[in-house]
Amino acid sequence: MEGIRIIDQHREAIAAATEALANLGAALSGAYGSELSELLTEIDALTSAADGARAETLLETTQRGVEGEEGMTLYAWIGKYSPSLLMGGRGQLAKMVHETNQRTRITPGLDYDAEDVVVDAEAPIAIIWDRVRTGAITPALGLVALREMESWSDRLQPAAVGDVTRGVLDVGAVGGASMMRALKTAMLARYGRPDMDEVEVAQEKLRRFAFLSAPNIESAEITRYTMGLTPEQAAVIEAALGPLAKPRPNPETGEADLRTNGQRRAEALLELCSRAAAADAHAQGGPAESDACVHVSVSLEELERRAGAGEVLGSAATGTRLGIETLRRLCCDADLIPHVLGVASESLDEGFVKRLFTRRQRRTLWRRDTECTFPGCSRPAAWTKAHHVLHWADGGPSNLDNAALLCQMHHTYVHSKRLWAVVLSEPDERGRYVVWDLTPGSYDRELEELRRRGALRRPPVPDRTDGQVA
Repeated sequence: MEGIRIIDQHREAIAAATEALANLGAALSGAYGSELSELLTEIDALTSAADGARAETLLETTQRGVEGEEGMTLYAWIGKYSPSLLMGGRGQLAKMVHETNQRTRITPGLDYDAEDVVVDAEAPIAIIWDRVRTGAITPALGLVALREMESWSDRLQPAAVGDVTRGVLDVGAVGGASMMRALKTAMLARYGRPDMDEVEVAQEKLRRFAFLSAPNIESAEITRYTMGLTPEQAAVIEAALGPLAKPRPNPETGEADLRTNGQRRAEALLELCSRAAAADAHAQGGPAESDACVHVSVSLEELERRAGAGEVLGSAATGTRLGIETLRRLCCDADLIPHVLGVASESLDEGFVKRLFTRRQRRTLWRRDTECTFPGCSRPAAWTKAHHVLHWADGGPSNLDNAALLCQMHHTYVHSKRLWAVVLSEPDERGRYVVWDLTPGSYDRELEELRRRGALRRPPVPDRTDGQVA
């Protein structure tokens, strides 16, 4: 009588385990609560072992050429006999088995520590397969680790390759592929070849891959950019954006900062660019001499009635439309030049240079206000813009008694809520020179009162002969 084969014993155990799992649901109600966590851990261990056993079975299959005898690829063979992988994962499993079979002399169940073994147990592929065959990692993660080690293992000290591979897999098993990839720089810094600064070499190669796309205006008029930066570039950007992009709840009013993280970061980037444009305008002697200022064409009639749109000129954003209220806010800034047109589209003014506060006025405002004047905001004067309390477009003069410092966020808020402020000649009991009326629409109510009293002057219209403000 023929003896029982070992493989038959294993198949009987697999069948019993399969039946036990299939009937487990009906028995769960009898488990103690404390047993459920233990049970889940046991099931997870069984599942991982099953995944590893499947990989080993496929390695045996391809080494014997069984799939070829059936006229199938390994990928197709997996789909036929392991149909659960039709939902995903069979490609990675087939690739992992193929790479192991082609690159090594590993066989299923091989003991790496055996004296007569001819496999380099410290090679990345051997270490990775050892994790796959036990179910400790998925074939997909194993392939990512293999590609990573192939791309930079030759830049490591040879004696460190095995330890680095194990470290990469340990991190990947917990944090996934992205965290595993992030180890590259740290590993090169610690285990790189002593004759070369491997981190610097790697990052130098990255510089030619850095990019910032051209603007792409989507249907909803959101302009989308894509960007890829080197570690150095990203560090500089984040150091500048970080302080500006933090949530800013108002300590005076108790109002929370409800902006999303993405919105805060976008507005922080805008503030950085606005500062750079203003600095360039200052260095060049004024916005008209600067290449970093926004040029916008808009009609005087649209500015006055607060309806319509201005059109950006002279940059990759040419043709972009900006709302009138946005333009009225930007007219406070030295980084925008409005090209104001009359009823026949003739140029009334290219710049309205008198709309800008002078350098001396801005310095005086810095000393007077010291910081953003919006209640509860403490952003320093260097981070602010000089705002026309009575808007320039409504005839507001660029005088100190019509000026208030506002940070980028509160400058936008004041214009969007249309808020009015009173500028005092002497500080009040709280040391304020600027007192804001935070009631939405307070600006419009004051504007109407000024019109009723006849105290509102029109914006200065320049002499048509030279196109400049008198």
